[in-house]
Amino acid sequence: MKDKIKDAYESSKNIYDDVLTQDNNFSKLYIKLFWSGTDDNVIAQKIFSYIPDDFSGSLLDVPVGTAVFTKNKWLSLNRANITCLDYSKDMLEQAETRFTGHTHIQCIQGDVGNLQMEDETFDIVLSMNGFHAFPDKMKAFQETYRVLKTGGDFIACFYIKGKSKRTDWLVKNVLSKKGWFTPPFQTEEELKEILEKFYQIIDIHIDGSMVYFHCRKR
Repeated sequence: MKDKIKDAYESSKNIYDDVLTQDNNFSKLYIKLFWSGTDDNVIAQKIFSYIPDDFSGSLLDVPVGTAVFTKNKWLSLNRANITCLDYSKDMLEQAETRFTGHTHIQCIQGDVGNLQMEDETFDIVLSMNGFHAFPDKMKAFQETYRVLKTGGDFIACFYIKGKSKRTDWLVKNVLSKKGWFTPPFQTEEELKEILEKFYQIIDIHIDGSMVYFHCRKR
């Protein structure tokens, strides 16, 4: 399953940024038809609003993807220690190119289900558009929780099912079969139940079939 996911993202590396950022007419139409017009650019800015502009702690970005959304934010946090992790070598190479020469940012290959970091390493763990692709989601929840410091912030956004029949059909019949998404997927209620086991819920929002939230580790 992991190899299928890696191959899927490697095959889409040349269109990945355009689809997420709606940088051409095809991607805009795709988002409008299948994702209820949800704008990942807007969600990204809301996600970043949870991270102070003067943040100087340690942060894990998993998966970093190509860093198409995070580049400018991470470059501005030059007093922070930022670790960008992805399972796909091709995605990671594109991210590394964007961060060349910035020593406060390191890019490493790894598996969110088996993170190589020690317990309570990071002040913030960020996961943008990742959990709907992770093959073992509960292990990913456990590992991101493990490496987060007590009182640290878990910030994320990803697909949830049950909000749009059209989106759910696309995810089931196209995106999952291609390896870009990996079932099972949570509903809003199921996600809240999982998060409440680990975190104090600070803020959670639904935009179409996407959820974004900010939680704090007890």
